[in-house]
Amino acid sequence: MYIVQRALTFARGFLLSYGPTKIKKALWDKEFSGDKWNFIDDTASDCVYAHLEKHARGGDILDLGCGPGNTANELAESAYTTYLGVDISESALAKGVRRTNENGRAGKNSFVCSDFLSYMPPREFDVILFRESMYHIPYGSVMELLNKYSKYLKSNGVFIVRLYTGDFQTGEIKLRVKKKLDLIKSKFSVLEESRYDKPGSPLVLIFRPDNRTA
Repeated sequence: MYIVQRALTFARGFLLSYGPTKIKKALWDKEFSGDKWNFIDDTASDCVYAHLEKHARGGDILDLGCGPGNTANELAESAYTTYLGVDISESALAKGVRRTNENGRAGKNSFVCSDFLSYMPPREFDVILFRESMYHIPYGSVMELLNKYSKYLKSNGVFIVRLYTGDFQTGEIKLRVKKKLDLIKSKFSVLEESRYDKPGSPLVLIFRPDNRTA
């Protein structure tokens, strides 16, 4: 039974990272339509928010893989001017839109249903955020994607990646995550790297293209 479960977990992860957009969308919509991800509905104490407030500087945020709109509704409203969340799941975005309306942020928050691997932003941003979503980007696509989105950073803009780097049960660092982070650190100018001693070993990495001013 354990082997079967491991195989199913691997298959799911493979499809969410490498599958066609239609399959990824169907999988995420199914999961967000149920209660599988209800446990993430409240992440107000997450470590990423202090970093976002510091680097957004009251400006514009692009959240790639925004899920049910946590960042859009939990980040201090005074920390940003506009927020654009992109996610492949209409079910997740429906939650984000509902929460935004309930919180009176409809004038600041907007959402787009798209696979962010192919999405083309409409403008430049102060912060482009990957909150766990970097986990689902194939290693071979990391640089291509970041180079594409670098064109949509303002002159002093930054990328922020927030990831759980360790296994929740064993505490061991996930090699696939470490490999991606090492690649990013070797190709971009890292401004901050903050590790937190909590379950899953969360990490926040803040960086920008080498040709940008500090």
